[in-house]
Amino acid sequence: MKTPMNTRSLRAGLPSRHFPQHHTVQASVQAPVQAEVHHHVKKPVRVMKFGGTSVGDASCIARVVEIIRAASRESQVVVVVSAMSGVTNQLVAAATQSEQGQHASVTTIFSSIRERHEKAIGALIHSAAERGRIDSKMKRLLEDGERFCQGTSMLRELTLRSRDAISGLGERLSAPLVAAALAERGVASEAIEATELVVTDSCHGGAEPLMDQTGERCEARLRPLLDQNIIPVVTGFIGATEEGVLTTLGRGGSDYSATIVGAALQADEVIIWTDVDGLQTSDPRLVDGGCTIPELSYREASELAYFGAKVLHPKTLRAVMQCGIPLWIRNTFTPERPGTRITPAGQPGAGAVKAVTAIHDVVLINIGGPGMVGVQDVLGRTLRTTATVRADVLLISQSSSQNDLCLVIPSALAKSTVEALHHEFAHELAHEHEKEEHITVDPTVAIIAVVGQHMRGVAGAVGRACSALDRENVSIVAIAQGSTECTFSLVVPKGDMKAALVSIHREFQLGDTASRSVAEPVTPYPCYQTLPDNTHTEQGK
Repeated sequence: MKTPMNTRSLRAGLPSRHFPQHHTVQASVQAPVQAEVHHHVKKPVRVMKFGGTSVGDASCIARVVEIIRAASRESQVVVVVSAMSGVTNQLVAAATQSEQGQHASVTTIFSSIRERHEKAIGALIHSAAERGRIDSKMKRLLEDGERFCQGTSMLRELTLRSRDAISGLGERLSAPLVAAALAERGVASEAIEATELVVTDSCHGGAEPLMDQTGERCEARLRPLLDQNIIPVVTGFIGATEEGVLTTLGRGGSDYSATIVGAALQADEVIIWTDVDGLQTSDPRLVDGGCTIPELSYREASELAYFGAKVLHPKTLRAVMQCGIPLWIRNTFTPERPGTRITPAGQPGAGAVKAVTAIHDVVLINIGGPGMVGVQDVLGRTLRTTATVRADVLLISQSSSQNDLCLVIPSALAKSTVEALHHEFAHELAHEHEKEEHITVDPTVAIIAVVGQHMRGVAGAVGRACSALDRENVSIVAIAQGSTECTFSLVVPKGDMKAALVSIHREFQLGDTASRSVAEPVTPYPCYQTLPDNTHTEQGK
C-alpha cells in the first residue's frame, strides 16, 4: 500500500484542473483505489473570513451558516468574522462623541446596536435558554463599551487605547452570534476572542502581529478544537499585547486577522467572503464593463489593495506570502461563482496588464526651491521623517539634482507630515528671506495605478497609458515606474480621475474577456449551490 500523501503534497503533485476548488480530495478518496487510505487522509484546513455585509442581519448570517456547514463536510474550518456592517462606524462615532460630552448621542448609538443584535438573536436562535445566554453576553459587552465612553466623557480625552476597546466591540458581538447560529443548525462551534490568539505590538489603532507567539497560541487553542470537529468562530480586527491589552489591526483589519490565523495554522487556504465576486479590472462604481480577475499573484493583488482596491485590506497578504498559502476572494451572496484566486506566482501566461485602480484621498508634497540647494541627503531625511509619523509614501519622484522631490501620502497624515518636515529642515531654511515656500502641499491629486505581470518587459505599456490620457486631455503631474514589475503609477488631477480610469481600462481592453487570457474554469464547491434570493439582504458598509 502506498504511503498516503498529505493535502499539500497531493495538491502539489496534480495540475490545477485535477484539483478544482479542492473537492477532488473528497472525490479521490471515494474511488475504489483509494478506499484503503480513506481514514488516513487528513482534511484540509480552511480559514473562512466573513465581512460585515455577510453578517449584516439574520438572513445574511443564515446564509453564512450554510456556507460553513457545506465546507465543514470536507474541511477543518476556522471562521473569522467582522462586526455587522456599519457597527464599527457607529462605535467610532460613539467614542468620538463621548469625548465631546454628547451623552445622549452615545446612548442612542448603543441602543441601536443592542436592538439590531437582539433582533438577529430572536430570528436565529430558537432555544429560550440559548437566547438568554447570548443576550446576557451581549448585554455585558455593550455595558463595557458604554463604561469606556463614560470614562472618555469624564476625561474629555479619547485615548488610542480606549478607542480600540470601543471600536473592537462589534466583532466581539458578532462572533458569539454566528457560533450560536451554527450550533442551532447542528454544527459544533465555539466563539473565541482573538485577544486569546493574536499577540501584537502596542501600536493602538494599527497594531502588528508577533507571529511566533501568535502561532504558538493558535496551535494550542485552535488545533484541539479542529481535531474534535469543532469550528472556532474568531473575532476579526482585534488582538492583544503580551500583557493582554486589547489592540486593533486598523480599519478593515478583519481580513488581516484571517490571514494571520491562516499562517499561524499553516492552513491550506484562506477564503475572504465578501459582497463582490472578487477583485475587478477596475472599480465598477467608476468604470463600466469591468470583470472579475480569475487569478492574480501576491504582488499584483498587493499593488491593487495598496492603490485603492477596497475589496482587500493592504496588509492582508503579508502573513500568507511567507507561507505560500492561496487566498480566495469570493461572494457570500453568489457562492457558486469561483471569485478571484491569489497565489504566489499568479496565472502563467496571462496578459501583462490586469487592472487599473485609483486612490484619491491623497496629497502631493513638494520639497525644493533655492533654500534646498546643497542640502545633504534630502531624500533620506525626508523618508526618515515620514517614517516617524507612520505616513505611507505611496509614490516618490526626485530631480536629478537630488534637491527637489515630490511624494504622495494619505491625506489624513498630511498635517503631521508637513509639520515634521518643517522641523527636520528648520536649520537649513532658517536663514531664507524669500517668500517662496519650500515645502508645499497639493490636495487636488489622485494616483492611477496600472497593475499586471512583468510590466518592465512589456514594450509600450506606459506609452499607451499616457497616450490614452492625452486623448482625454488629462495632464500627468508625476509618474513612477520601475520599482516593481507589477505596476506603474501616474499622478493626475483629482477631477480627472474617473476619465483617466475609463480611458486606460478601454485602452488595454480589460473588460473584454474574449480578447484576454482567463484562468481555467473553476468548478465551484459541489455543496455551494445557489441559495434563495430572499436570504440576500445587502447592507451598507
